[in-house]
Amino acid sequence: MLPPRFSIARIILNRRPLRPPNLKCIPPGLRLFTQNSQLLLVSRTPPRPELPYLYVSSVSRLPRAAPSTQYHGRLARYLTTERKQRIISETKLTAKYIVYFHVIAGFVLALVWLVSVEIKERRYPTPPEWSFKTRNIYRTARIMSEPNFNPSGVTEWPQVGNNYWVALSRLEDPSIDGKDLQIPPGDDHRVFVVGINALGFTRNGLDLLSKSEEWRRGYYSVLMGAARAAEHLDEDVRDTKRNITFPKEHMIGPSNPRPKPVPHGAASPPLEENCVPASESPHMYYTKILTSTGFSTGQRLDAALAYADWLEFKGLRETAEEMYDWGLDIAMGALPVGVNNVVDTQTGIISNNAAYVSNNLLKATTALAIHHARNANLTAALPIFLSVLRAKKHLSLPPIPDPPEVEPTKMEWITSMAKSVLVTPPYPPAPPSGDEAPIRTPKEICEEAAVMAHIGEIMFASSNDDSKLPLKASKSRSTSRNQESGLSWTRDAVDVSESTLTSMDGADLSGRQTCAECLRTGIDNWSAMVRKMLRDQQKTVSTKEQKVGNGRGWFWGGKSTPETEGDEARWEHELQLVDERMDKVQRLLEHEEESRKYRKPGGWLGLG
Repeated sequence: MLPPRFSIARIILNRRPLRPPNLKCIPPGLRLFTQNSQLLLVSRTPPRPELPYLYVSSVSRLPRAAPSTQYHGRLARYLTTERKQRIISETKLTAKYIVYFHVIAGFVLALVWLVSVEIKERRYPTPPEWSFKTRNIYRTARIMSEPNFNPSGVTEWPQVGNNYWVALSRLEDPSIDGKDLQIPPGDDHRVFVVGINALGFTRNGLDLLSKSEEWRRGYYSVLMGAARAAEHLDEDVRDTKRNITFPKEHMIGPSNPRPKPVPHGAASPPLEENCVPASESPHMYYTKILTSTGFSTGQRLDAALAYADWLEFKGLRETAEEMYDWGLDIAMGALPVGVNNVVDTQTGIISNNAAYVSNNLLKATTALAIHHARNANLTAALPIFLSVLRAKKHLSLPPIPDPPEVEPTKMEWITSMAKSVLVTPPYPPAPPSGDEAPIRTPKEICEEAAVMAHIGEIMFASSNDDSKLPLKASKSRSTSRNQESGLSWTRDAVDVSESTLTSMDGADLSGRQTCAECLRTGIDNWSAMVRKMLRDQQKTVSTKEQKVGNGRGWFWGGKSTPETEGDEARWEHELQLVDERMDKVQRLLEHEEESRKYRKPGGWLGLG
């Protein structure tokens, strides 16, 4: 039998409708506001599940033409409680990191600055009594005056001078660093210098005895630095409108009718009505050192010699000679009591029977002899040089050095290294005043070689004028003898300086520099002398051959004598030897220059 048939219309099929259900008929689910749920991020009745990492903002799905009110219920709520807390915490964390970064960066910059200040202080020590600002200004001036400070190699002397002048004004200010400074009683200590005081430049000295030796030494360095800067700015003017320094030759005004054009790229030239002198005269600073009480003999002598050298540069030869005589008086005034008849004050020659010769006395007499030689006064210069050389030859030998110290252990070396880095070394001790008798050290031997080179140069130059050094021989023989003598002195100077430089201790930087300068000067003089002798000999041979060609030498056969040919061959051979020696010396000097870069004082990393 067939099964009974049921009515198909009465069967309800569980099929998916062809369209989504009517969402308006579905009651919304209840949600407590005390519970945080992700339902806040999507619509209240999503048509299908939406995952957070696949969720796209409902605003982006809105039709552009549809009104916003129609989809108001489907808009997302972004500033939720969780998101607000996260934004606040991230903001605080970011602010914290920014503060930490600035604090750490500030500490690093402060540490770098303090290390740089410490390095500068150890390279250019300053008296501890000075204020921090004054010490920093002085160190800046010292650094800027170094040739290697500016990449172009040109020193900015206006800035250097300004730093020195500011430091000087602070040191002389009673309210800053110049407490208890007084003008010496009695005479006003004004110095009149011919050719300088005509412009009205005068300066009073100060009483520095109330200050410590370190303060006075630093004050002296500031005065000498200011004087050096003033020397470089003596012919410059400063434009008050723009505060720019120009050479006076570029100034436009009645006193300079033909101004020179400024270099390409420089500022426009100044007008005379807007210009003032770029600095005070060096006379102001040198005379202040000479008239102040409290400076040592060596300091006053160095100032006098530097002042005399500047006066000679300005063309005031007579005034410069008076200043050299003043320096000689300063050196003689500091000799021990009872020491007399050491130097002839009229000629500057050191006596053969001098019982005591100080270092300052040798320096003053040598400077006076160089002054005479520069002005072609050879008859006055040569006896002084010979007396100085004789005095140096009789110097006492240095004492026997102490035995070398025991080499420190590794732990002691590490401890001393750490101490040198962490502890600031004390201010350097005072150098010798120069009143003591020098010792025949390697540096003094090099200075002897320098004196020998001066003597050789004078002897060779005097051959051009026989009236300078009268001799009994004939004129030609006198000229040849003087040249031979000068050449011999120069050879000896080169030999002494070279042997001393190769055997000198590497730690003696000043002595090695003195030997290197003497060796360089001596070898240059030697080469120039030999070349001149060869040219003169060739000229003599050429003149004789020319006379033979003109028929004037027929009686003697028309040939040069073997003596002249031998002399020419001799000078050619010596010139070849000098060139070989010059190459050797040049290599030695280059090695010395390279080694000096690694022997600079300052210890480990410039901190010791």
